[in-house]
Amino acid sequence: MRKTTLMSAASLSACAIAAGLSLGVTTSVSAQTVATPVTELDALIVTATKRNESVRDVAIPISAVSGADLQKVNANSLADYIVRLPGVTFNDYQPGISEVVVRGIAATTYHEQGQTTTGYYLNEVVVVEPGFPIGIPDVDTFDLDRVEVLRGPQGTLFGSSTLGGLVNYVAKMANTSQYQAAASGLVGTTKNAGQANYAIKAMVNIPIIEDKLGVRLTGLQRFDAGFLDNPGTKEDGVNDFRTRGLRGSLVFTPAEGTKLTFLSAYQDSLLDDQTYLSHDYVRNSARAEPQETDFWLNSLRLDQDVGFADLTLLGSTNHKTNSTTYSYPYAYVTGVTTGSGSAYSLGAAKADIDTFEGRLASKEDDRLKWLIGASYMRAKKSSADRIYQPGAAAYITAHPGDFGGYSGSVLAPGDAIYGYISDTVNKDFGIFGEVSYKFNPQWEITVGGRYYDTKNTATITNAAGSLGAGSYSPTASTFGTSQKEDGFTPKVTLAFRPQKGVMAYATYSRGFRVGGPNPNAAILPGIPTSYGSDTVDNYEAGLKTTLLENRLSLDISVFHLKWKDIQARLFTAAPYFYSYVTNAGSAKVDGVEFAGQFKVSQHITFSNSTTYQEAKLTTMLPDSFAVGGGYAAGTTLPGSSKWSTSNTLSFEFPEVSLQPTFEVAHRYLSKAPVAFGNPNTRGDFNIFDLRASIAPTDKVRVLGFVNNFTNEYGILNAPFTDQAAPAYSIVRPRTAGVRVDVTF
Repeated sequence: MRKTTLMSAASLSACAIAAGLSLGVTTSVSAQTVATPVTELDALIVTATKRNESVRDVAIPISAVSGADLQKVNANSLADYIVRLPGVTFNDYQPGISEVVVRGIAATTYHEQGQTTTGYYLNEVVVVEPGFPIGIPDVDTFDLDRVEVLRGPQGTLFGSSTLGGLVNYVAKMANTSQYQAAASGLVGTTKNAGQANYAIKAMVNIPIIEDKLGVRLTGLQRFDAGFLDNPGTKEDGVNDFRTRGLRGSLVFTPAEGTKLTFLSAYQDSLLDDQTYLSHDYVRNSARAEPQETDFWLNSLRLDQDVGFADLTLLGSTNHKTNSTTYSYPYAYVTGVTTGSGSAYSLGAAKADIDTFEGRLASKEDDRLKWLIGASYMRAKKSSADRIYQPGAAAYITAHPGDFGGYSGSVLAPGDAIYGYISDTVNKDFGIFGEVSYKFNPQWEITVGGRYYDTKNTATITNAAGSLGAGSYSPTASTFGTSQKEDGFTPKVTLAFRPQKGVMAYATYSRGFRVGGPNPNAAILPGIPTSYGSDTVDNYEAGLKTTLLENRLSLDISVFHLKWKDIQARLFTAAPYFYSYVTNAGSAKVDGVEFAGQFKVSQHITFSNSTTYQEAKLTTMLPDSFAVGGGYAAGTTLPGSSKWSTSNTLSFEFPEVSLQPTFEVAHRYLSKAPVAFGNPNTRGDFNIFDLRASIAPTDKVRVLGFVNNFTNEYGILNAPFTDQAAPAYSIVRPRTAGVRVDVTF
């Protein structure tokens, strides 16, 4: 828990804004925000098909949130905006490893032990490695151009880890033609938090050689005050969360048709104590459970006009780390479950991801367009987890009869009673392509596919140790796994555009996810040493239309997904609850997604997104450690709510003094099971947010906000409530604040 006061946070924010004014900077609200709005809805340009296309013209289900809109709703992280999109939920369990779930494709509301079911990209560069993700970057929204969310499998163009869809953050790159700058300051408070929330963010863009060379630098720090009390550590507001980030880009255009772009992005996060709790706003652990994650990505991109086509070469490196402490309430060796003598774990992991992609895309053509490319990824990851119990070595030495006559130095060296080291290497090679042909101005067919060749190897070492009398290993054990797989993911789309502003489409696509090792396989019998890949097939029809002179936009899609060989994360029985993954069962997801926006007048805009889906097992999912031996066909997938909806009503008065705006936002999530075989549910809550802003000048905007206005106690997940330590997480309590932005 940090000792940041409301006054000191306000001073920091004021300093940032003052610095912005003295530099002549813009801030998180762009100049477009305070300009007179148009009376029709704008269509964003997206890169979902690895081309620049209007979001209204792309024949796939896609949501795109502009940077201006992210700023308008005071969004900082995924939880602030991703849940308002159709077909999307968020397993908001622990900052840094919380997962986006698209169309219900998930076997847990915790986090996947295998590769994520949703892909994560920053400017088209993958940022999550195969296998257990040691960190899922939640990129701060400051100075983002937009966030694109593609729904449904995207295996053709993006490869593995896109069973449900993908999230692509698009950061603004350097502008070579004009000076720009930005600064933003925020201060606020959260119910049950004794400290202030604050954020300080700034950006500067410098054209070094006009229209040839430019550089852009962004820096930020955000602090979200903790709202949970921990009687075990005798502290209040323990789950303080701090995010810091630096981002820089360099754009060089030495000649017409040639563009080089370099991007370097660093972001780290520090959580003082975990966010799961036992009741009300209380979590109870014998010691604090801090977690720190970071990533540093560097990418270099060449866009070259080669005459008959556009060539893109994109290479990247990404270094990620994660360190986590957990406190355990189990008796284990000494029988002590509270205080300084209780057991705890220390985990440390790092990953290095290297990628390269080259592709050729045809020039714009009235009838035929094509794209072909190849990609390669190598991800090397190592992780080490140890469980310690103070006094364990001395206890074992004093009670040799309970531990096979072994001494504490053998079974608990340094009081470490359990541990493993995992080293994995994943390689992924792919060749992909798409061809689109227009039979006439109305009908267009697109056929595509990816050939993939993947390989992963792992070496797992389980250290000597003892988790209790009768459960011990005097020597370390090591085993290795090796898996290789190749295959093909197809895609076919038929689009019909009978008139301008109307498009209907039907599509079939496939996504896949690679397999991996089970580190706990050497501990208990019945756990497989590895698990294989799984696939999702998507059948879908959709309609996109704009009406009333482009003031009304409507998107509707109907989908049916088949999920085969599910990578299910399961747990062994008490008292150890070892996690492992097995391929078991199959499922289907049927649903309807709707998104609409209506520009009622120059002053009033209403938007809505609504999803209905049913996600159920179609065959039994075996679980040898569960009552009844598994989960029957017809069981709802964890976290898959039948209904989710989001509504926003906005008022803007650009012709009035101070150009005031007001916005009311609402979202609802129906209840859903938190885990297979768990009677607890999440969801069944309504969240209301209020926002109002004024512009004292055309370069300054002041935003006031109240999130979770009714202070709804919404349960997000509770996957472990049937174990010895109840654990679930909730929606952030009522949070109010003020943000000041300056623009030039």
